[in-house]
This record gives sequence, C-alpha cells and structure tokens, in this order.
Amino acid sequence: MSSKEELSKQAYEQLEKDAEKIVQLIEVQMDNLTMPQCPVYEEVLDTQMYGLSKEVHFASRLGLIDPVVGHELLERLEQEVSKVHDAYMRDENRV
Repeated sequence: MSSKEELSKQAYEQLEKDAEKIVQLIEVQMDNLTMPQCPVYEEVLDTQMYGLSKEVHFASRLGLIDPVVGHELLERLEQEVSKVHDAYMRDENRV
C-alpha cells in the first residue's frame, strides 16, 4: 500500500471515529433527558455536524478522501442521528 493510500485510509477512519463520537454524544444527551428541541442540544448538534463537515471538506480538498465518499459519510451520520432522535421521541410518547 502506498503512503497516500495509507493516509487516505487513516483519514477516512478518523472521520468515521469523529462521526461515531457525534452519535454517542447525541445518545448521552438523550439518555440524560435533554429534549431534542432544547436549544443547547440543537446548538451542540449543529456545531458538531458543522465541524465534521469541515473536516470532510478539508480531507477531500487534500485529496485524502473522495468528495462523494465524504458526502456519503455525512449522510449516514445524519441518518444515525435521525434514528436516535426518533427512538427518543417514541420513548417519550410512551411515558
């Protein structure tokens, strides 16, 4: 494997880890009864998502990841965050 391929692999793996941290952060906030409509929750989510999108953009500009792959990573993260949000709302409606 060339050094560029290795760097690309490492960049993508780090982006995936950062995306997973965002999902974990959302889960912790939900577990601690922070409502999804809470301004603090929304601010944290927006800030984290924006930060990750900038990381993806930076990595793609350096040629470390394909822009399409980066976009797909962000879409998957948005889907995961939506699933966590939906699960929280279902649980809240049962109470």
